[in-house]
Amino acid sequence: MVQQFSRGQKSQLSAITPGTDLYIGIALVAPGLSWDVSCFGLDANGRLSDDRYFIFFNQPKSPEGSIQLLGEQAGDTQSFRATLKDVPAGIDKLSFCAAIDGAGAASQISAGYFRIVVGGSEVMRYAFTGADFSSERAVMICDLYRKGVWRVSAVGQGFDGGLAELIRSFGGEVEEPAAPPPAAPVGFGPPAGATHTYAPPAPGLDYAKPPAAPASAPLPAAPAPLPMASAPVAPTMGYGQQLPGGPGPQAPGGLGPTEILPSQIQPVRPGAMNSLNPYREVPTAGRWTQQNSKLVKVTLGQGPDVLALRGSMVAYQGDIDFDYKGAGLRGMLENKLTGQGLKLMTCKGRGEVFLAHDATDLHIVELSGQPLCINAKNILAFDSTLSAEVKRIESPGIPGGGFFHFEVSGQGSIVVMTRGTPMTLNVAGPTFADMNALVAWTAGMRVSISTQVRISRQIYAGSSGESLALQFMGFQGHFVVVQPYEV
Repeated sequence: MVQQFSRGQKSQLSAITPGTDLYIGIALVAPGLSWDVSCFGLDANGRLSDDRYFIFFNQPKSPEGSIQLLGEQAGDTQSFRATLKDVPAGIDKLSFCAAIDGAGAASQISAGYFRIVVGGSEVMRYAFTGADFSSERAVMICDLYRKGVWRVSAVGQGFDGGLAELIRSFGGEVEEPAAPPPAAPVGFGPPAGATHTYAPPAPGLDYAKPPAAPASAPLPAAPAPLPMASAPVAPTMGYGQQLPGGPGPQAPGGLGPTEILPSQIQPVRPGAMNSLNPYREVPTAGRWTQQNSKLVKVTLGQGPDVLALRGSMVAYQGDIDFDYKGAGLRGMLENKLTGQGLKLMTCKGRGEVFLAHDATDLHIVELSGQPLCINAKNILAFDSTLSAEVKRIESPGIPGGGFFHFEVSGQGSIVVMTRGTPMTLNVAGPTFADMNALVAWTAGMRVSISTQVRISRQIYAGSSGESLALQFMGFQGHFVVVQPYEV
């Protein structure tokens, strides 16, 4: 089963495939443009600390062979093999990027994708178009990175410069030719018609190459705009359905009709829709899809119901029922005693529901068995397969005698709200967090009250004057999440 990703979506690789020997294919359909596709092996600081882990046309594999450039095949513009178990410990991220060789802009991409194939079966695909970009000349497409375990992230971020500037941004060095021809631009792609037999790089790695064509050669013509009057109307797609047709490379770059979205084949007519095109709906990429930083979409019909905060629905499509979930007598008492009661509604039926709340930042968190402790004020929605239980951290130093929170466990996803961009701290020793800024933490740690914070908040008007923090002690793999906002 192929998991469809949208821009910004992240996942543990093990949730997609147990395999670590990956074939990675990248397609870029942009008539008139030539692309240099490369892989950057970056360290924990996101830097290219070792030039031997810049994999491109002139250096087709890493020293130990864990990352290899395979060339154009199977409809892919470029392809790689990544054997993750052999990637050295000093390489924490594999960033797959593409840069235009010559003039042009990433907005000219009519269709493109990043895909992972394991054992001959495609398991993940991230599709994109030029509508996601503007005048950028390079694109950071997708990352494979380590965060405890290997993960994948659909980046989809444009970069203003070309390949040379992209290399420099990762901390690499670009050796310019000693005496370049005065009018000939320097390109970074393989020469036209080059075969895929690569020679080892010469000592003193040189990222540049001679120009592919004389300076007087005319630039490739931009693709002609689609005629408005005769443009065919794309079939309507509902709730993440695909266009009819079998899989396979039926279009340039290997894109078949099942991979092309209506927005990719139907021109955007002038007017309001054209102006608002950057804010269009993100195609369905699984059960939960991040629309933007403050809005998520959940697709119902083939999975469990969803429990969401009352009033969080901003739009929906399809046959959806919203039922208020009564808390009962016990829930009323828990809300009164702990302040952690949740006023929820059940979303069920078949269709798509869009959720948001007070323009807070939203984060889709996948739970795979490990319980997560979270403040109820930070919960927007979660799958009904998850269970939530009120827990208490007792201390006479806390007003009311204790700090209450929810412990959520099971298999499913939960949407967490934060005010601003949160920060995740790995607990590698005693870690302290302000109780008013605390969002979530992994269950199983030893949690206690700390009164070492000596600065009283009474100097701030309207503040509670509390000076308490929670101290966390845990083993490797535990973390704490805080937000830049005190509730």
